[in-house]
Amino acid sequence: MFTVGSGRFVRPDGRTEQLDVDQWAGDPDLADRRLFLDSCTGPTLDVGCGPGRLVADLARRLPALGIDESREAVRQARSRGAAALRLDVFDPVPGAGQWDHVLLADGNIGIGGDPVRLLGRVRDLLSPGGNVLAEVSPRGIGIIRDERRLWVDGRYSSPFAWAVVGLDAIEMVAGDAGFEVGSIRSVAGRHVASLQVA
Repeated sequence: MFTVGSGRFVRPDGRTEQLDVDQWAGDPDLADRRLFLDSCTGPTLDVGCGPGRLVADLARRLPALGIDESREAVRQARSRGAAALRLDVFDPVPGAGQWDHVLLADGNIGIGGDPVRLLGRVRDLLSPGGNVLAEVSPRGIGIIRDERRLWVDGRYSSPFAWAVVGLDAIEMVAGDAGFEVGSIRSVAGRHVASLQVA
């Protein structure tokens, strides 16, 4: 699984959104470097690490851990040399309160369908003065909450709760979770907000 080609997210009404599996499961690209990797200077937790493209790169130069609920994703991340655990972010996470950076790449601010709850949990994982790097959608999206399935390699996943947060909603979501937006960086059509505890 997670090898080549493309997959898609399938929403309850049947609408789909493409997932570029090659990009997601490949090596970090220039946008990944500028938006995430170059900003990490200390211990980093990658929440929803997938096949490990970011956490494996980080592990070459600093303490880094990836967590994901997918057994296959964790296997692939480990095969790249990353430390990765099969965990739900709401389970006990090693190093809680000691992570300088928490990554929510690839829209993972939507994990669980409640971005405010997720950020509240992430706040407990951060070290004092740490930050969250959260990839968000373009302006005009607002917040979308729904249930989705993932279609990859000819198979559907089980349904899961998901949310999409747009640039126009990140300040409100962050504020409701006790964060403030420090900066927003955009590269190649992707957008990442740096969040600090308010």
